[in-house]
Amino acid sequence: RGAGAYICGEESALLESLEGKKGYPRLKPPFPAVVGLWGKPTIINNVETIANVPWIVANGGDAFAALGVGKSGGTRLFGVSGHVNRPGVYEKPVDYNLKKLIMEDCGGIIGGRKVEYDAVKAAGSMSGSGGVIVFDDSTCMVRALARISKFYAEESCGQCTPCREGTSWMEGIVEKIEHGHASAADVAKLEQVSGNIMGQTICALGDAAAMPVQSFVKKFRDEFLRHVEERRCPYGDHGWGLDQTSRPAVVGGVRY
Repeated sequence: RGAGAYICGEESALLESLEGKKGYPRLKPPFPAVVGLWGKPTIINNVETIANVPWIVANGGDAFAALGVGKSGGTRLFGVSGHVNRPGVYEKPVDYNLKKLIMEDCGGIIGGRKVEYDAVKAAGSMSGSGGVIVFDDSTCMVRALARISKFYAEESCGQCTPCREGTSWMEGIVEKIEHGHASAADVAKLEQVSGNIMGQTICALGDAAAMPVQSFVKKFRDEFLRHVEERRCPYGDHGWGLDQTSRPAVVGGVRY
C-alpha cells in the first residue's frame, strides 16, 4: 500500500511500493516499459488516459483528436479549487478558455470580486498539469506559499539530498518571512535554495517544490519584502487564501 504517499504517484515509486518496498523513485533508464514490476516490462497508464479509452473506441481517434488543437488533441481534466463558487474537476478540450472555465463553469469568484485574465500569459505562466488554484486579491501570497512549501517538505520521500534538505529549508525560510522574523537576505536565500534543487533530483517532486517558490518570489517580491520591512504579515488574520471561502485569482502562481 502506498498509504496515500504523494510520491507514489510517480510511476517508478509506485512500482517500488507494489513490490513492498519504500516508495522511492527509480533512476531512469531503464524505463518501466523495459524493466518494470518485478523486473518485467510494465506499462503504466494514468487514470485520465484509461478514462478516455471507451469514448475513443466508441467515437474514433480522429474525433477525440478534433476536441483539442494541433498535436494536443482530446480533452483534459482541470481541477479547480480556491475562491470559486463551484470548485471541482472539469473535463474540457485542451484549448479551453481559462476565463470561461473560472467565470462560467465554476460560477465565478466568491463575492463577485474582479479579475484580470491577460496577466497569465503576460506573466509567463501556463496551464501545467491542469490544476488551477484561484486566489482573490486579498490573499497573502507569502502565507499561501508557506502552505505549499509545507506540503512538499512533508511529501518528499527523502531519497535525494537536494529535495530532502531543500524542501524543509524552503519551508523554514518562508515561515520565517511570513512571521516577520526575516531579512531581505532571506528572500535571496530562498531563491538560491530553490535554484539548487531544480534539476538535481531523481524525480520531478524537487522541481515541483522549487518552481512555486521561484514563481511566487518573482511575481510577488514586493509582498515578501513588505513582510521583511514591516516585521509582520501585512494581511493579519485575513490573508489566508487556501482555506477560507470569501475571496479572485492566481493560476499557476500568478494572481490576477
